[in-house]
Amino acid sequence: MSDMEHLVYLESEMVDALKEYLRAEQARLDTLTKIADEFESLSKKATQDAEEYLYHPVNAFLTVKRFMVDWTNVNQLVKEDVASQYLNNVSQHEGYFPTPEDLKGAGKALFRLQDTYKLDSTDIAEGRIYDVQDSPHLTAQDCFQLGRIAYEDADNYYSAMWMNEAIRQLEEENPPTIQKAWILDYLAYSTYINGDPEKALQLTYELLEIDPYHERANGNKAYFENELETVARQRGDRGDIEEADRPKEVKRSAHLDYLPERDKYEALCRGEMVNMSPEREKKLKCRYRHYKRPVLYLQPAKEEVVFDKPKLILYRDVITDKEISRIKELAAPKLRRATIQNSVTGNLEFAEYRISKSAWLRETDDEVVRRVNRRIGTITGLTMETAEELQVANYGVGGHYEPHFDFARKEEVNAFKELNTGNRIATWLFYMSDVAAGGATVFVNAGARLRPEKGSAAFWYNLLQSGEGDYSTRHAACPVLVGSKWVSNKWIHEYGQEFRRQCYYPEEQKYY
Repeated sequence: MSDMEHLVYLESEMVDALKEYLRAEQARLDTLTKIADEFESLSKKATQDAEEYLYHPVNAFLTVKRFMVDWTNVNQLVKEDVASQYLNNVSQHEGYFPTPEDLKGAGKALFRLQDTYKLDSTDIAEGRIYDVQDSPHLTAQDCFQLGRIAYEDADNYYSAMWMNEAIRQLEEENPPTIQKAWILDYLAYSTYINGDPEKALQLTYELLEIDPYHERANGNKAYFENELETVARQRGDRGDIEEADRPKEVKRSAHLDYLPERDKYEALCRGEMVNMSPEREKKLKCRYRHYKRPVLYLQPAKEEVVFDKPKLILYRDVITDKEISRIKELAAPKLRRATIQNSVTGNLEFAEYRISKSAWLRETDDEVVRRVNRRIGTITGLTMETAEELQVANYGVGGHYEPHFDFARKEEVNAFKELNTGNRIATWLFYMSDVAAGGATVFVNAGARLRPEKGSAAFWYNLLQSGEGDYSTRHAACPVLVGSKWVSNKWIHEYGQEFRRQCYYPEEQKYY
């Protein structure tokens, strides 16, 4: 998200360049004038508050899409005539343009949000996303681009869904933003792959009525007709091909990286399946604590136990807005796509199940980093000498981290080997922003859910007091639906905690 803000301002500069060119050839370039006015309107709205504008997943998609599709069309129109000044201005900025991979990523982020939060494509296209105000609408061409992103990623479920949505939006448009034949071409094939050859053939007939010489459609027509005849013979029924009107339910296929707990993970993200009985809830506490530490007598920690097994503590008002701003300022130039540690090799690598940007801050970077590290040590009673550096992470729209453990399991023999500080005994997680929708931290095995609240911090032990891993701490960062989520975390390691956390044998095991 932080990287995308420059696109908003870049787009504003490009609109200015385009307007200057249009002033030179206003009469001949009426089409470009209309496009520029539309872009200028969007840009003015976005630059009023770039961060808030990009909070919305559709705005984020449309910003990338404009660069990859609409601006490309503009450039083609300009190249039809003398436009050297404008093109020179554009060429100076092309190095900052999004890539095709960025467009694909923005589209897949929307699909991920649809999966997790069960969002309807029509609701998204018509600007209805939860209670978010001023949600942009999608044109038929916008919906087509989403369908094509899914198509090129072999995701025929979402390809068919968004191509159907493109047709719905096209019926309401005047003038149309895209040719219906383009939509039908993709929709027919995706429908066939989704298991409905009758409907695919019907769509192909419709395409051929528009363009009788469409080469691929004519080839598909013969193929679909032959397949339907083969199926009819196998049934022993020469049956009527007009079964195309029979409704078929298309179901989402399993993810290639299928997680056994995916359904529960996504349900928790939606606020469902939270496992807390009234009896257990009565035992949870909210209180001021000093833990017999002198500095906390003056300013006690605001401790709220929000879950019992595992014991999840939320500390309120534990980091100030000024400290948050400084940490974000320090981290911004260092942000890179977050990595995970390979459980076999111990090496760091990228993974589709963790989409965020992160940076590491040392104590020597700034007094604020030293101060918050000391605060974590004071409240937890654990030494920070063997803890990892403070990690700052930014999750933009669709940013997430699927279910994982913070601690290394027994088979992960190379994890943290280079650190030589033992396993991760505990996790401290600062929430450095509120999130308009989505972005919760969920514990899939326990059925717990924490909502991000700016200025708060979550704390839990990853290891039981026997030293064994606590498998109830398997957790995930839910996709951000609307907004931008900033967190910073401290992974605290075993070594140095021997006299700070009492050990128990398994039969005496406690969860705190």
